[in-house]
Amino acid sequence: MSDPHPLYTPMPWSLKEIRDAIPARCFSRSTSRSLLYLGRDVSLAATFWALATAIDPFFLELGTNSACPLVVSTTLRLVAWCVYWWFQGLMFTGIWVLGHECGHGAFSSHRPLNDMIGFITHSLLWTPYFSWKISHHRHHISHASMERDEVYVPKTRSDLGIPQSGTHIDYQEIFGDTPLFTLFMLVRQQLLAFPAYLLFNSSGQKNHPKWTNHFNPNSVLFTKAQRRAVILSNLGLLAMVCGVWQAVEIHGAAQVFKYYVIPWLAVTHWFIMITYLHHTDPTIPHFRGKEWNFQRGAAATVDRSFLGWQGNFFLHSVARYHVIHHFFPKMPFYHGAEATEALKAFIGDYYVFSDKPVFQALWDNYNACQFVEDDGEVLFYRDKKGEAVLFPAKT
Repeated sequence: MSDPHPLYTPMPWSLKEIRDAIPARCFSRSTSRSLLYLGRDVSLAATFWALATAIDPFFLELGTNSACPLVVSTTLRLVAWCVYWWFQGLMFTGIWVLGHECGHGAFSSHRPLNDMIGFITHSLLWTPYFSWKISHHRHHISHASMERDEVYVPKTRSDLGIPQSGTHIDYQEIFGDTPLFTLFMLVRQQLLAFPAYLLFNSSGQKNHPKWTNHFNPNSVLFTKAQRRAVILSNLGLLAMVCGVWQAVEIHGAAQVFKYYVIPWLAVTHWFIMITYLHHTDPTIPHFRGKEWNFQRGAAATVDRSFLGWQGNFFLHSVARYHVIHHFFPKMPFYHGAEATEALKAFIGDYYVFSDKPVFQALWDNYNACQFVEDDGEVLFYRDKKGEAVLFPAKT
């Protein structure tokens, strides 16, 4: 835009008007089609696992061959494990995405089947299925609301102790982190943010009591009627603790770490990276008070081109068609492309897409999205210099 201070006016349409613009077939759920995707993903994960069992024997034998120096065989062995970790991490994440579909009821129209598959797949990947399903639903119904959203709630100026604008502020002193420190913080976020959210409500709604977490059945996140589901989620993870402990006893910690733990760490990384970039961007608004409504909040997210064909195939295009998912969470992912085109045609510039390389976007947005103002009903992130790229139009 040529305007150095482009202005934003909240979206005017009702949810019904937007829904009517989407082809009715996009809301159809096919249990058989979803099961085929699940079968494909599980089969590929098992294949990758089976292939990995040949890595150590092959390269150890190669290292005994005098024609192949030990340093070469060792390097090739490490490369082979890195290839396994990359693709198995993506595959595990794809299975997690299907569990996420189950949590929304998008996998099938049969709720017991959704919950059975979601519980199994998420427990295997250290996610408390029912507990997270409940809080994630609350995130969807309140997305981009400063008062009610459950995750990626922006910090305010006062949260960070930054003086009010209009006074002399040394932003360099406040945010003057070295690139190396920023990199460290990003790596920490990518590997630990999801466990920290589940355990400590990190990045969650700051109005919740201290020690809010996803494992306490009496947490403010849950109603009394939901307590049994929370306990069941905990039992699923307890079963995983027993299973992993037994695997370590039988196969050794190193083998469990190579085959399972590192790909699982990749799941937490991809999941946090995808969701962070969906919900954290200087071009999307957050709302207070009466300026928020469901459809405005749903549009306040970003679709991204993510890892090219690998993101589309392994991750079921979860990053590419996220905006439509926020409007209609029960819509299956395989209708995302068609529904997104219809949504984009109807809401126009309110639809946000970015094809910036995702690791560059992660770095840029981590630096650009520092805080929002304490006042105002339509808010945009400000960067490490206290500057924003969009501003609400005065009404």
